[in-house]
Amino acid sequence: MNAMFTDRRDAGKKLAERLAEYREQHAVVVALPRGGVVLGYEVAKALQAPLDIVAPRKIGHPLHPEYAIGVVDEKGMRILNEAEARTVDQKWLEEETEKQRKEAARRIVLYRGGKEPVSLAGKVVIIVDDGIATGLTMRLAVRSVTAQGSEKIIVAVPVAPEESIAALKAEGADEVVVLEPPEAFAGAVGAHYARFGQVEDAEVIKLLHTHI
Repeated sequence: MNAMFTDRRDAGKKLAERLAEYREQHAVVVALPRGGVVLGYEVAKALQAPLDIVAPRKIGHPLHPEYAIGVVDEKGMRILNEAEARTVDQKWLEEETEKQRKEAARRIVLYRGGKEPVSLAGKVVIIVDDGIATGLTMRLAVRSVTAQGSEKIIVAVPVAPEESIAALKAEGADEVVVLEPPEAFAGAVGAHYARFGQVEDAEVIKLLHTHI
């Protein structure tokens, strides 16, 4: 297949076009580090909206760390793939959850660099990432934003499979904006980009601090 997006900045600009109606609605853009911050920056800039982060961490399977059996945020809020979670040692699961919770907290401090979090209470919140695969991380992001009293939640991504969209709406997202048809999802987010390199911490920090 031909990649639809040149890179994350290109995808972010295209997302911003689709979200133009929110420019006058005092929206807040919340991005998932690291890749999502590149898109979030473009969206926030176009909508003249504040930019912040939510940073859930994946809990990988002990034998296959890249395979997520759960996610946890810096406050300890957790979503598990229950069927998979039952198959692993529960003591290990609790220890790994706490390890990833601490890492989520560390990253938020690092990325914000002393900036105060943006209040989401009563706001229209647009949660942005560079794409969705399983949807576990974005589901936790929606749950976290809901807990902060947001008025409306829009999930905005370039690509996502159909089942993830349904799960996000069940989690509480009021709207899910996806640029590519869900049935065209190629099984991996990076397959939809011509360039999909690693985003470094330094770039995340720079984008968060150059956006006013």
